[in-house]
Amino acid sequence: MRNQNQRLRIYIAGPYTGKDEESLWANVVAAMDAGIEIYKRGHFPYVPHLTHFIDQRSLETGADLKWEDYLAWDKAWLSQCDAFLLLAPSPGAKLELGWAKDLGLRIFHSIDDVPILNEPRLDKAL
Repeated sequence: MRNQNQRLRIYIAGPYTGKDEESLWANVVAAMDAGIEIYKRGHFPYVPHLTHFIDQRSLETGADLKWEDYLAWDKAWLSQCDAFLLLAPSPGAKLELGWAKDLGLRIFHSIDDVPILNEPRLDKAL
């Protein structure tokens, strides 16, 4: 178990797809914003929504990555994390939440639940 004042590697989960491109992009932005806030609180975020750009390139090149490929990718990174933030439920986020619980990760249901460290910025710790 990590010390309460140690930096956590926090996996951010939430919806990716939406009813249209605008709502999909809003989900990506929400995850990026959460990642920024987590970093400002002194922790290290993993933002799986950033694979949005890989998904776009996959479509452009015909790499044909599937939903299951991204889940396998996410599961590998989730196992390296200390904590899990659920922004909102979705089919993928529900699977990831189950994996996080199985791994015994700390679960946060709100960005406000993520602790703020005394010296949150990395540059101040170096």
